[in-house]
Amino acid sequence: MDLITNFIDLNWMNVMYLFFVGFVGGLVSGFIGSGGAFVLTPGMMSIGVPGLVAVASNMCHKFPKALVGAMKRAKFGQVDVKLGLVLGASAEAGVLFGAHIQEHIKKTFGDAGSNLYVSMAFVIVLGIVGTYVLLDAMKTKNNELTNKPETVTKIAKWVQSINIPGTMVYFRSLGTKVSVLFTIPLGFATGMLAATIAVGGFIGVPAMIYILGAPAIMASATELVIAFVMGLVGSFKYAMGGFVDIRLAMIILAGSLFGVQLGAIGTTYVKDYMIKIVMSVIMLVVLLSRALMVPVYLSQLGVISSLSNNMITVLKTTSFIIMIAALLTGALIIAVALFKGLRQEKRIQRAEEISSSVTSRI
Repeated sequence: MDLITNFIDLNWMNVMYLFFVGFVGGLVSGFIGSGGAFVLTPGMMSIGVPGLVAVASNMCHKFPKALVGAMKRAKFGQVDVKLGLVLGASAEAGVLFGAHIQEHIKKTFGDAGSNLYVSMAFVIVLGIVGTYVLLDAMKTKNNELTNKPETVTKIAKWVQSINIPGTMVYFRSLGTKVSVLFTIPLGFATGMLAATIAVGGFIGVPAMIYILGAPAIMASATELVIAFVMGLVGSFKYAMGGFVDIRLAMIILAGSLFGVQLGAIGTTYVKDYMIKIVMSVIMLVVLLSRALMVPVYLSQLGVISSLSNNMITVLKTTSFIIMIAALLTGALIIAVALFKGLRQEKRIQRAEEISSSVTSRI
């Protein structure tokens, strides 16, 4: 294997960009618990990192960052460790299976095939999950504005109603027992997607919310436990194949460790629907960035007629600009939500101090 063809040259601009990508990825990860990989993987690919190397390096940086985020949010009582470990167990099988598929595509079709596979997977998954989560966020927001409690979905009620002797386990985040047989396919799918495009939270978080019935905040926090387990095994698997660029992993990890703590703090000041809005908005913007690169990879593989150099440059530049827009949008939404939450908490504290002062005088 020629590793020189896998790893890009790093200049100071690339290093600064990757650090920023890592920071926003960590911010998003701590805020919505998806691991932030749907920002990090396309972010690395936008400066020429091959898809498989981006996925492998992303997974390598993921497990220490996820551990930091999980510990931070566990202090707020948001992590269901048991559910995370149960889902993580079956996710490991999915990770190994997904890594095998990725390596086979790389070997058969080269970087262009791997890049196309990763990009198409992003477009499909982001389109489906992003749209659904955005619509659900609007519904959740309307329910909160009208003081209607957020109800468990019909499928989650059905899952919780099924009693299979010998397989029932109580999960704190669900407030009830659920058969582990339902968690196996969810965990496997999460792990397979994580190994394929380094994004498992797209399945893990929505699955816990809509299929198992966990609150959005606890689902996003618990996903960090799953991300830690998957990242540990996945990075070892890819490292054995020579696909982990430790330089990229360390740079984005450095940025992520700052962002993940701010993101985790932000969850204590926002409502559930805001977490869903952030997730969906970033997903749909990143989708557009990756979709623009699909014709380039198809051209490189000879599936469609060759594109001119000017057209390729335009598509790559536009994709990169949209990727930057996605990063800034995610950071801005989270920053505004955090600022509003902190300001509201200060008002409440001042009101309580005034009330306490008046009471003491009486």
